[in-house]
Amino acid sequence: MNNNYGLIMAGGIGSRFWPMSTPDHPKQFQDVLGVGKSLLQLTYERLLHTVPENQVFILTNSVYADMVKKQLPNIPEDNILCEPERKNTAPCLAYASAKIYAKNPEAMLVVLPSDHLILNENRFSEILVNAMNVAKTESDLVTLGISPSRPDTGYGYIEFDETAKGRFGHATKVLQFREKPSLKNAELYLKAGNFFWNSGIFIWEAKTILESFKTFQPALAKLFMEDLTAYYSDREAEFVQNAFNVCEDISIDYAILEHAKNVSVVLADFDWSDLGTWGSLNDHLEKDSSGNAVIGKNVFLFDSKNCLINVSDNKLVLLDGLSDYIVVESDNMFMVLKSENEQKLKEYLKTVTVSEFLRHGKN
Repeated sequence: MNNNYGLIMAGGIGSRFWPMSTPDHPKQFQDVLGVGKSLLQLTYERLLHTVPENQVFILTNSVYADMVKKQLPNIPEDNILCEPERKNTAPCLAYASAKIYAKNPEAMLVVLPSDHLILNENRFSEILVNAMNVAKTESDLVTLGISPSRPDTGYGYIEFDETAKGRFGHATKVLQFREKPSLKNAELYLKAGNFFWNSGIFIWEAKTILESFKTFQPALAKLFMEDLTAYYSDREAEFVQNAFNVCEDISIDYAILEHAKNVSVVLADFDWSDLGTWGSLNDHLEKDSSGNAVIGKNVFLFDSKNCLINVSDNKLVLLDGLSDYIVVESDNMFMVLKSENEQKLKEYLKTVTVSEFLRHGKN
């Protein structure tokens, strides 16, 4: 029997990818890379190297269930887990883990976001197998750490034992999780060599993570585990709704990982990006001789350099004299943003007064 299960988290709204990503149509359901497949579809296909097709579960918001069904028609309906309201990652992972445990108490879970870019899929699969072995033999909660290529302030970091430097594909104990740092601290982390980016990809046995919930978040554990017979029954929807109505809004990092001692990191060396911002996408796009990355068939640039342009194929666009800008058009919305101000995008969007237009992404 294959005990490997996949949990793809696909409930976010991707606000830092506005205007392409909106609450009505988030980035994970879009062909951000221009390859003919959405980020969710690419993540799903990547996972099938290690997880049977009928054991892949999608964690999403109830409003996106139809999008999931349309893009992944082979997913069994019971495998689309809908959180009735957004309560961060800990409640939805408690829900998914309890449901899968109810079916298979020996389940091994691979938890990963739906919007990451991973180029070397064979290496990714090798590292996943190594992580699953550690999770099983050590009863550890395992995360994947990504070797940093720059002092990035947009990622959380994982500090690990210095003796593990250079041991890619191997596991070592996590010393500490670090929040998104200042540039000065990020530079220090890079220089130290024993700080990797926190990928947000987790591997653990269902019984191990549920025991951790019992220890560190007993209220959450009780809500989602008090009646395992509710799962796969006609009582499940009401049971889950009641649990989400009263559960705490908290991330899995704060709820479990920063408290548990049995946390390991497997040091990964595959090409990775969380595609959290336009800039992170730009790192992976082909550039012209002036450093411009263009998605769109009818874009004409003059005296412009180091720009990211993403417009629909049916738009004719002429740009002159731009340097280091992000230009994006999507569904009657248009953005021209200095690349250096990208981290301010979420702040800017809070001040946009046409809230209904922004929320729906249309007139």
